[in-house]
Amino acid sequence: MTTAAIIVAAGRGTRAGGEVPKQWRQIAGNSVAAHTVQAFRAHPEVSQIILVIHPDDHGFAAPIEGVTLVHGGATRDTSVFAGLQTLQSNAPDRVLIHDVARPLVSDKVIHDVISALDHAPGAAPALQVTDALWRGTDGKVTGTQDRAGLFRAQTPQGFQYADILAAHTAHTGGAADDVEVARAAGLDVTIVDGDEQNLKITAPGDFARAERLLMQRQDKNKESRMDIRVGSGYDVHAFTDGDHVILCGVKIPHERKLKGHSDADVGMHALTDAIYGALADGDIGQHFPPSDPQWKGAASDIFLRHAVALSGERGYRISNVDVTLICEQPKIGPHALAMREALSDIMGLAVDQVSVKATTSERLGFTGRSEGIASMATATLIGA
Repeated sequence: MTTAAIIVAAGRGTRAGGEVPKQWRQIAGNSVAAHTVQAFRAHPEVSQIILVIHPDDHGFAAPIEGVTLVHGGATRDTSVFAGLQTLQSNAPDRVLIHDVARPLVSDKVIHDVISALDHAPGAAPALQVTDALWRGTDGKVTGTQDRAGLFRAQTPQGFQYADILAAHTAHTGGAADDVEVARAAGLDVTIVDGDEQNLKITAPGDFARAERLLMQRQDKNKESRMDIRVGSGYDVHAFTDGDHVILCGVKIPHERKLKGHSDADVGMHALTDAIYGALADGDIGQHFPPSDPQWKGAASDIFLRHAVALSGERGYRISNVDVTLICEQPKIGPHALAMREALSDIMGLAVDQVSVKATTSERLGFTGRSEGIASMATATLIGA
């Protein structure tokens, strides 16, 4: 079953104010009409879109992609009829008719209307009236109105294409919406759940509300598409004769040093491998082979800077890192802040994005026997 959408955008929108019709006003980085079109263009069940415009509005509508432009008439029903007639050359099974001034229509509302057409000739979203209703004259309440069975109509209003084309062909004109046209032709219309955010921009104040909701939706969509990667690293180095160790870029006096091809900074090595891991790009040994004599005794910040630069080249920024040093000696606590500061300087991060902590192995294993130091690290990368 194929579904087309007709978006009615030929009105002048005078109540909304402004120098141009409301559908061409800019909100959240694009025109109201462009946001509305995008909602249908992004929906997998909609295969073609007709945008019905005023003849004077070609300049506004031209940048919008993926639509067929059709000139509308002086009234809403004549504009809809023009769109329906245009579809005859490639007639869909179903058609959704939508007001351009509702740019916040959701995927769910569109889907629910289409799904309802599996069992009905027409379907439309609506919200049940829950507020008390009054009748009034000259600013005074003159009576009340029973709200039972009352609904606030929304769009898109969906129909079997052949049925609504026949209904519009027979209609004498002047309908408020397409449900009225359909009912005049004897078609049943099923009510599906509407959405409070599917507001119709009518008054000047509606633009700010619509823009706020669109921006919130864009931010949420961006977050859902965000590429977040986490990598882990592990390294270990044995002690050998010496008088200091270098851990996370800090020289600490000690009765022995760590043995390694480079400066054996076990914390920085684990952290570097964590970044490579998040990038799915091997480890230090692949980027800086220990068989290469140029890395003999090299400062480990060379490796870490390379990993950080590579993450930026791949389109990622480092959100935070966490390093755990596992040893009996030396004591890490007095030097932890200096280590964090050294790493933050090398990586271009704030100190509060860098964690360095330590633990012992309760005198178990090689670290417990003070034969060396191990380190674990994690790094979180976010697509820029």
